[in-house]
Amino acid sequence: MSNVGDAISAANARWSFGGDVAEHFDRHVERSVPLYREGHGLVAELSDFFLYDGALMYELGCSTGELINRVAERNQGRRVRLLGVDIEPGMVEVAQRKCADFPNVRITQADLIDLEFEPADLVVAYYTMQFVRPRFRQQVFDRVFAALNWGGAFLLFEKVRGPDARFQDIMTALYTDFKIRQGFDEAEIVNKTRSLKGILEPFSTQGNIDLLKRAGFQDIMTVMKYACFEGFLAIK
Repeated sequence: MSNVGDAISAANARWSFGGDVAEHFDRHVERSVPLYREGHGLVAELSDFFLYDGALMYELGCSTGELINRVAERNQGRRVRLLGVDIEPGMVEVAQRKCADFPNVRITQADLIDLEFEPADLVVAYYTMQFVRPRFRQQVFDRVFAALNWGGAFLLFEKVRGPDARFQDIMTALYTDFKIRQGFDEAEIVNKTRSLKGILEPFSTQGNIDLLKRAGFQDIMTVMKYACFEGFLAIK
């Protein structure tokens, strides 16, 4: 096991969100993903357009519940249901504690591949789908589209690969510089990269758009972009 920063250790090609990672996750991911908190705010603001009395929102891969908590705060006074789903028991436990003050928020442990969706008005996947194995990814996109009511939305935030080798080299260098500015040392950066081999499988911008279109989405736009991190809004 090697140190990847913020008291988290991981072995080569063995990154996991399990164990005690949940207790250190918020600090680690905020330092690791550009505009992470700003993206939370954007999702909460976009919820104004899709959540109304009687509406239902899913967050797929809700981790510690920071984002769904932010959406719940934004929508106080509305009769909306917010369902957070995560596969890791530790994440679910932390998220349930964070959202305990909101009776309309429910956090459950489930695998996205097996999740039975109710009809929904907003589905959020905030840096989640990149961890779903590629052979299952289209299946999840298809089920999200099928679950959404007409006019509902899928908010997809992902790390994205460059469209060719030159752009990918540029994005990798920029991201390495970003992590150094956040206080990670070289060993932590290398250890984290090695731990994510075969675990984090980002697609390009076009690859994500293709997944969305194959699922049935036609109205798609980028709502946030920083180098190799991008947020998409797709409306059914």
